[in-house]
Amino acid sequence: MADYLASIFGTEKDKVNCSFFFKIGACRHGEHCSKLHNKPTFSQTILLKNLYLSLENSSQKADKSFIADEITEERIQEHFDDTFEELFIELERKYGEIEEMNICDNLSEHLAGNCYVKFHAEADAEKAVVDLNNRWFDGRAVYAELSPVTDFHEACCRQYQMGDCPRGGFCNFMHLKPISKDLRKRLYQRRQRKTHSDSRSPSRDRSRSREKDRRR
Repeated sequence: MADYLASIFGTEKDKVNCSFFFKIGACRHGEHCSKLHNKPTFSQTILLKNLYLSLENSSQKADKSFIADEITEERIQEHFDDTFEELFIELERKYGEIEEMNICDNLSEHLAGNCYVKFHAEADAEKAVVDLNNRWFDGRAVYAELSPVTDFHEACCRQYQMGDCPRGGFCNFMHLKPISKDLRKRLYQRRQRKTHSDSRSPSRDRSRSREKDRRR
């Protein structure tokens, strides 16, 4: 029985635990969900709730109409890339190596602007949550928590990835907004340079030193 319960934990067959919260770290029912939201006590991944405010939303007036100058797709992508890069570099510099970072493009309240950051080490994620809950970003308080999400492939909407999700921005699976190819290249090149630098370890230097000693 215990093996069976473990096998269905967090799946749609689980009648006790919320499968959406387990996969996505967020649920449209929130605290009113009829199933349990099991928040992890340790995880590599943190959730920064509704952190990113898109250029479209920040440029709307109270009546939902846009500010005079037209917002182009290029400006929207540039604004997103700038924000993503700022966050990625700052979070990695302060808290530790990031394996993956994603920002949701959904419109529903429980997913809109959610930023998921998967660190290499659980200790770095825990440190980030404690510190970030005392921080502000873009004039708003940051709300950070550990997230159960570790596999973004499972959390993402397959139809959105194929370019055809009938639910649009109100889908309950993640619609991850992609960064530009140039930014992805810059971030990964930076990571590769760091990895190459780290690979020049003291042990290798000592080996070279011993080799020189033998030649003397």
